[in-house]
Amino acid sequence: MPFSHLPVQRIFRIYTDSFKGLSIESWMLSAVMLLNRAGSMVLPFLGVYMVDHLKFSIADSGMVLSFFGVGAVVGSWLGGYITDKIGEFRIQAFSLFASVPMFCLLPLFTTPISLAAMVFVQSVTSEIFRPANSVAITKYAQPENITRAFSLNRMAVNLGFSIGPALGGLLSAISYNFLFISNAIAALVAGIAYVYFFRKRHLQFKVQKAAVKEVPVVRKKERSPYTDGRFILFCILCTVFSVCFFQLLSTLPLFYKDTAGLSRQEIGVLLGYSGIVVVLFEMLLVHIAEHKLSITQTMVIGTLLCAISYSMLGLDHHLIVLFISITLLSLGEILILPFMSTITAVRAGKHNKGSYMGMNGISVALAFIISPLLGSKIATVFGFDQLWIGTGILLVLTSIGFHFSINYLLDRKGKKAKQSNV
Repeated sequence: MPFSHLPVQRIFRIYTDSFKGLSIESWMLSAVMLLNRAGSMVLPFLGVYMVDHLKFSIADSGMVLSFFGVGAVVGSWLGGYITDKIGEFRIQAFSLFASVPMFCLLPLFTTPISLAAMVFVQSVTSEIFRPANSVAITKYAQPENITRAFSLNRMAVNLGFSIGPALGGLLSAISYNFLFISNAIAALVAGIAYVYFFRKRHLQFKVQKAAVKEVPVVRKKERSPYTDGRFILFCILCTVFSVCFFQLLSTLPLFYKDTAGLSRQEIGVLLGYSGIVVVLFEMLLVHIAEHKLSITQTMVIGTLLCAISYSMLGLDHHLIVLFISITLLSLGEILILPFMSTITAVRAGKHNKGSYMGMNGISVALAFIISPLLGSKIATVFGFDQLWIGTGILLVLTSIGFHFSINYLLDRKGKKAKQSNV
């Protein structure tokens, strides 16, 4: 068999093709995200930090983590609203630089109430970045490459997430303060890189926009996402999925520590491995899904993979099961989150993308409120095994909801949207 026909060669060609056609701005947005998320050591270890170092109860830990979710909801709404008013450049720059002192101040707060308040402020500051960043991705990507541009950005997030927790596990063994300092440094470097690269491009877009305004244009009034019933239904399902999925950042590390008996270093390695899986397979699987599956099939399959992943934890706690579970969870994440953003971008109008991205961000951010509170409560009352089995059942129901709601949502976008898997 000629080498060119070997399966490995075909996979390599598909993999390289998945990166073609992406703009330099898309790559730079991802590079900035990588720098920022490489310092993402605080959130995955915040629950462990509170229980292990500050001696909080699991319930108090869940309460504090829920305030991160409250801040994320406020930040997503505020970021989307302001982005439509003043543009994504200023919002992203402000968020990155303002996060630096926030991370430095966090270890000074050692009671549940004071830490919850500080986590809320830090979360608002950090999360206004997300809608603005999503708008920037759609701004600099070609229409046919939007999903892959989101995937590249998420690949950067997960590469940073694979570096951050692994390094965080090592640093936390020395001192938890290193986690906060490292996050601050990473946000500062990311902010400097972002402003240096995009400042001139931002000014060029302002000049072009001003030139366009000189020509009288009647702008059609665009629907608010908060009155778009089909999109609201989709966002509700996104919230349910996110409540289940983002236990990855709250109750799952506690389960690894208390039930599976893993050390902080082992938890860091397992979470870092999750990021590596996403980095290696995200662009490849998204590229294949765009050509072989409909958007509905992709979302349903991804949700079912996550259902299987969590259900496994309710049946066995051996290390090999933990690795298989986190692998399936990572593959499910690949098939859900990029397409979730793409559906939102396509559903939005030309002048209200920030509001749509903000609303979808809110639907995800709500999970950061509900997930730690509900997850920690169920784990305390019924045990982790029941929590994971219940999560699996809820995800199966969510996959059914995605099947009907996505078809319902995209019917209105017409044939062109359907043919592009959106």
